[in-house]
Amino acid sequence: MPDELDLLSFEPLTPVSFLDRAASAHGERTAVVDGADRWTYAQLHERCRRLAGGLAPIARGRPVAVLAPNSHVLLEASFGVPWAGVPLVAVNTRLAAGEVAYILEHSEAAVLVHDPVFDELVDRALAGLADPPARIRAGAGDGGEYDALLAAAMPTAVQPSDERTVLSINYTSGTTGKPKGVLYHHRGAYLQALAMVAHTGLSPSAVHLWTLPMFHCNGWCFPWAVTAAAAAHICLPKVDPALVWRLIRAEGVTHLEGAPTVLSMLAYAGDAAPLERTVHVAIGGAPPSPAILRRMGELGFDVTHLYGLTETFGPAMICDWRPEWNDLDPAAQARLKARQGVGNIVACTVRVVDRDGSDVPADGRTVGEITLRGNNVMLGYLKDPEATLAAAPDGWFRTGDLGVLHPDGYVELRDRSKDVIISGGENIASVEVEQAIADHPAVLEVAVIAVPDERWGEVPAAYVSLQEGTAATEAEIIEHVRGRLAHFKAPRHVVFGELPKTSTGKIQKYVLREKAWGGVERKIH
Repeated sequence: MPDELDLLSFEPLTPVSFLDRAASAHGERTAVVDGADRWTYAQLHERCRRLAGGLAPIARGRPVAVLAPNSHVLLEASFGVPWAGVPLVAVNTRLAAGEVAYILEHSEAAVLVHDPVFDELVDRALAGLADPPARIRAGAGDGGEYDALLAAAMPTAVQPSDERTVLSINYTSGTTGKPKGVLYHHRGAYLQALAMVAHTGLSPSAVHLWTLPMFHCNGWCFPWAVTAAAAAHICLPKVDPALVWRLIRAEGVTHLEGAPTVLSMLAYAGDAAPLERTVHVAIGGAPPSPAILRRMGELGFDVTHLYGLTETFGPAMICDWRPEWNDLDPAAQARLKARQGVGNIVACTVRVVDRDGSDVPADGRTVGEITLRGNNVMLGYLKDPEATLAAAPDGWFRTGDLGVLHPDGYVELRDRSKDVIISGGENIASVEVEQAIADHPAVLEVAVIAVPDERWGEVPAAYVSLQEGTAATEAEIIEHVRGRLAHFKAPRHVVFGELPKTSTGKIQKYVLREKAWGGVERKIH
């Protein structure tokens, strides 16, 4: 038997291989729609291999960074850069020049491919670098530079010798210091892509709209997942609710992803109206409120909540819907949909542990830290072994998120560990208060944080943005919460206005904290 097995050839897993298969089996079908441009899978395959051929001699084994919106350029880079034999560094499009410069220098990128819309930003970012990367402009207004690179290149496809070599480097938001470079491997991205295909129901008939930034965790591995299913990619440079609704109807969109703020934008847009077919939506970044889930259901969106981090290739857990829950009333269904769920099918094991690292009981009440382990956990942080060890001291990645384990095995997030409000000795989960406020008919979005208080040490404060054309007062919001939660959980202060957000639509609570706690000597939070 060993002799026969030796004859078998096992190739390393890599997500870029999905494009080989799509081009072979679905070559004549539409792969990409980007404005007026359309390419088949055979054409996309050729373009990506030519991109690899053009980049390989310039990169010479060093990473290639890409700064572009959700366009065909970044999608092609998801395949072309790995085929050039080097890691992809997809750069957040909302960063300042100094932040871009740090990422380029820290990653030692040899090439920067960027959309011309970022010309001035790139000028400033490269000006201070001792060893700036080669610069390639790609996109509308590039004078044909990108297409010329493809036309002159020899199609290339370097295959990884080890499936756990670095595929890409994704940088964290750096809210507590310099951004960390999270190392993704080919194996993890391959398996994560398959998990997304299975959990979201992608197929060759699917039409995927890019409402999720492709730079964020490599678009949760959906560039590879959509391609694995041979579905259509509909590029969207910016989330404009009116354009999203138009594309959903015109292109027959069946799938999209994003943060809860994306759902809020769509749910209350002027063009919002019930759809004739179901659109499958995967959301993450924050627990969705039952109110927004109910609204999306009324419009014909089937919303699935995912949970994950940059360090886990995006979604590590999914709120896997059980058929027996279909008979529950809408309010009960919304509460179940807001849970974070169970580990995804191919890659991740989930535990909720106490301070000693022991599993908490599955009672839905005992709070512990969510820990993860599996094929979709990062290799580590680039050039930071100490941070890598601290993140996974015993092989289990510590998320920093607090949650409970329900008797049915589903995890529900209670808070970020740093977001727990301790008021007069009582723990208050900001998520719970946020969901109560979000159920108010005038509320569009909300963030709850701890603010200093002379008597209680700290108390909850709510920062609220209202739906257009509506009104609410501080007293009304507080009374609304008191009608749903214990009175001590109600916010003592309500501030109305636009909320600060990351480029992926996640509310930046740390910005609110810094303002609220400025000048306070002891920051209990």
